[in-house]
Amino acid sequence: MQTEPQAMRRWYYFLIKYSKGNNVIAPGLFIAGTEKMGKGVFTSVAITAGSVIEIAPVIVMSEKERKLLDQTLLHDYIFEWGVAGQCAMALGWVPVYNHSYTANCDYEMDYSTNSIAIQTVRDIGSGEELFINYGGSWDEQKPVWFDTK
Repeated sequence: MQTEPQAMRRWYYFLIKYSKGNNVIAPGLFIAGTEKMGKGVFTSVAITAGSVIEIAPVIVMSEKERKLLDQTLLHDYIFEWGVAGQCAMALGWVPVYNHSYTANCDYEMDYSTNSIAIQTVRDIGSGEELFINYGGSWDEQKPVWFDTK
């Protein structure tokens, strides 16, 4: 019988090898309310550093479409993408990950499959919320466009 860490390692291998940009979310992740940020993504299982926990497809939009999006609430959920002026809206649970300057996850954009992968940057315990840094790199300290207090 497999232990939980062995089963998770097999899942991560599958995730990377077979997803090809399709939406895949690791077992144990769930969305729940937070005290200050609305909703967030959490884990009910321990996750080791370097684990890919989600691969989500994106919808790529032109500079013209981005100007329209910038006038809506969706502005806070889009990513800079590829060619200057383009943007992308991630599907899956990517829009629900909250921001932190001490993020425990990072994201990587794959322009060839039009997808975003979320990967842990440290070991994460059961019950923890999963965060990305909206400034780009998981450890970026440059201020973001909204008040984080």
